[in-house]
Amino acid sequence: MNESLETKNIGLRGVKVADTRISDVDGEKGILIYRGFNVIDLSRSSTYEEIAFLLLRDHLPSRDELKRFQSEMASEREVPATLFDFFGMLPGSASSMDVLQASIPALAGYDSQLREETKEANMRKALRLIAKLPTLLAAWDRIRRGLPPLPPHPELSHAANFLYMLKDSLPDPGVARDVDICLILHAEHSFNASTFAGREVASTHAHMYAAVAAAMGALSGELHGGANSEVMRMLLEIGEVDRVKPWVMERLLKGGKIMGMGHAVYRTEDPRASILREICGRMAGRTGDPRWCELTKAIEAATKEGVRKTKGKEIYANVDLYSASVYHMMGIPTDLFTPIFALSRISGWTAHIIEEKFAEAQPKPELYRPDADYVGTYCGPQACEYIPVEERSE
Repeated sequence: MNESLETKNIGLRGVKVADTRISDVDGEKGILIYRGFNVIDLSRSSTYEEIAFLLLRDHLPSRDELKRFQSEMASEREVPATLFDFFGMLPGSASSMDVLQASIPALAGYDSQLREETKEANMRKALRLIAKLPTLLAAWDRIRRGLPPLPPHPELSHAANFLYMLKDSLPDPGVARDVDICLILHAEHSFNASTFAGREVASTHAHMYAAVAAAMGALSGELHGGANSEVMRMLLEIGEVDRVKPWVMERLLKGGKIMGMGHAVYRTEDPRASILREICGRMAGRTGDPRWCELTKAIEAATKEGVRKTKGKEIYANVDLYSASVYHMMGIPTDLFTPIFALSRISGWTAHIIEEKFAEAQPKPELYRPDADYVGTYCGPQACEYIPVEERSE
């Protein structure tokens, strides 16, 4: 069989394109590994700063290494004021994901190491991007609401500082910790669509910022990072638990998808969903309003039952289902859900971009250049005859 017939029109699923030391997903067992460590264990005991170090440096930091890394990240949080001027020129209705993506190439011009293609220089670029993205997103949200952006708080953790810049108040420690866990859970997921986009661009020898901008564009789609915002819109549309079953069944019978349910890789529950379900319960307790958590659980149960009845198979919650209600109960605007995903995944993206550029494998990785079967028109043995425009009939 022609090899192209075996691999096309399947979204490259199952096609191995590279080796990686960064993460692994066992879809059959529902296991996610970061550099050898189970994400469940990391989410219970670690911090996002530690995870960023792990993904970039390939080992868990010592106490001194972590302290130095945290200090370096905090020192890189500020962004050029010209980006705030840029935000002020945009309509308030602009997509937050588009604004964040547009900020990446704008930042590139301010990086003195932009064209320095050593591994250590790219590590520094990665650290700057990880540190600056929360500042950019919080500033955009405040500026579009007619408020001045807040400077980063040097004494707060990565997650707590983001909440502070977003809301202009010191966050509840429990909420800050739960945001920290959310960032850990979203930090990396092997060769997903956005990571592949970033690695593909990096394979051309484009700089770090260009590759990250490409990854962020891929994340914005509703079948990838945009799914959590779509889940929230679904929750708002359904509104009440007693409306869940008929809404879900009608959707399934029409061939529609239930956002937040099912996954391209996992054949059992997404391990991140189990942690987010716990956070959802904690947030319901903090707010005293269980409505959103109960609604999410009802959608999960109804979808499992509906898919079992209509398709005779099992379906499970993915990372997006519970993250929507969690962020909503934290008072975060719906259109910031996917950008927050990007604030987390930037550590995974940059780790992959560095691996793509400086892989130890021999021979060195090649420029990604897939092939395709042309199915267009031929007007003759080789190609169509060109007719000047003035001679063409209507």
